Amino acid sequence: MDYLTIVVAEEAGVRTITLNRPERRNAMTPAMQQELIDALQEAAAGDCRVVVLRGAGEAFCSGLDLSVLQTMNDIPSADHRADVERIATLFRALYELPKPTIAAVHGPAIAGGTGLATLCDFTLAVPAAKFGYTEARIGFVPALVSAFLALQIGDKRSRDLLLTGRLFDAAEAYRLGLVNEVVQPESLDERVQALAQVLAANSPQSQSATKRLLAAQNKAWLDAAIALGMEANSKARNTADFREGIAAFLEKRKPAWSK
Repeated sequence: MDYLTIVVAEEAGVRTITLNRPERRNAMTPAMQQELIDALQEAAAGDCRVVVLRGAGEAFCSGLDLSVLQTMNDIPSADHRADVERIATLFRALYELPKPTIAAVHGPAIAGGTGLATLCDFTLAVPAAKFGYTEARIGFVPALVSAFLALQIGDKRSRDLLLTGRLFDAAEAYRLGLVNEVVQPESLDERVQALAQVLAANSPQSQSATKRLLAAQNKAWLDAAIALGMEANSKARNTADFREGIAAFLEKRKPAWSK
């Protein structure tokens, strides 16, 4: 397939998907989200053994693009619902991909970018990488990522990250269990390749069966959590705090929240 916002390359059974909007710090647009879904589905159906996710330029992914935020207060409810469904499809496609996945995080991975990075089976990050579920800062609800995050690190620590919206570094992400390894920048590519080779040498049928088993064990809970998350996400887009948060962010001022 031909892609406009990502680059897909494959060598020796390793398919690399690169978010390719470096001028926008790889911020996601609906088009990029759909292309990522298509690329993941293509990988699932293809012959590759491992999928590596990375970002071009200085950032891994800075979250949702400013151009999308600028229009969010003006689009109809049906379009909001379509946005929510697309994001849910993307996260599930990545989480449930029947092949091993590796995120190579060389720079900031914020909001939805944190979701992409940490939903991979293996997340390797440089010490300077930054993460954060920053939605609360703009009056939004990190509804979809919350389901996956609770599975990964538990309720108490999820509340910390989701309610504060604070940024945290690779070392803390490692302690929380969101990052598998912290790797020096000059060694990141080499370590990703070495891990990919280890994974590619294993039985693909065994790996696929293992990933499907793990996904199935969480499916009932995740189905319900994502359904609740989609509803919360849609409702949040129609609140006064969301409208104020977006306006304050675009105007580079402190938001005046409703009481």
